[in-house]
Amino acid sequence: MSQSINRDTKLCMSLSGRPGNFGTRFHNYLYGALDLNYVYKAFTTKDLAGAIGGVRALGIRGCAISMPFKEAVIPMLDKVEGSAAAIDSVNTIVNDEGHLTGYNTDYIAVAKLIEKHGVSPDSPLALRGSGGMAKAVACALRDAGFKRGHIVARNEAAGRKLAETCGFAWAPDTAGLDAELLINVTPLGMEGPDAAQLAFSEAEVARAKTVFDVVALPPETPLIQLARRLGKPVITGAEVIALQAVEQFVLYTGVRPDDALIEEAAAHARG
Repeated sequence: MSQSINRDTKLCMSLSGRPGNFGTRFHNYLYGALDLNYVYKAFTTKDLAGAIGGVRALGIRGCAISMPFKEAVIPMLDKVEGSAAAIDSVNTIVNDEGHLTGYNTDYIAVAKLIEKHGVSPDSPLALRGSGGMAKAVACALRDAGFKRGHIVARNEAAGRKLAETCGFAWAPDTAGLDAELLINVTPLGMEGPDAAQLAFSEAEVARAKTVFDVVALPPETPLIQLARRLGKPVITGAEVIALQAVEQFVLYTGVRPDDALIEEAAAHARG
């Protein structure tokens, strides 16, 4: 049964440079299915400090944080937990009566997916990107035992810093790299101006053993489509966004849905 919005309804939200519908549809589906008096809405902003002040002042229960705000939001919080503190990247804020705590459920989701798909930590990797999500992915790979690979980033300072943090090398581009695991953690392939671009060439995908694209919209990016055509195992952004959203949902509500309901919600959110 679905709740009607009333004065006791708890609001959760997201902040993103490019808001999508997945989180809104996913969370609201679960609220309805579990008869929880919550509502979820996506926002963007040009005033991050003002938005976070609003989260605190209005008693907004939870706030998902996406690119490009995952690092900039940290000084505005009261506490940063666990892996979020270790990688200086927050994707989830929980508000407990005005006390804001940051978490990183991206890290949790990536760690679970690497294990689920059985990707060998002996695989040399090439990870393209150096922002907040790239930190979550790279640290999850490091903690899963991956030791060989490159962080590919045009921003040398950010790329080198992330590479050093995780024990990898830095490269400005993919020329000459021999990687079995390719990971795209950039906007390339995302709906919008970069939708048709590939993070890795067809030849690089052909040499790889596994392709991982964290871009969730569209669910089948050009890179994932190419990898499938070449018969490569893939890990998709759609899988990441669903798993990290579940962990956010649990933090906000204290309720963990069963696997069947999670899949229903994810299918509804993608529809």
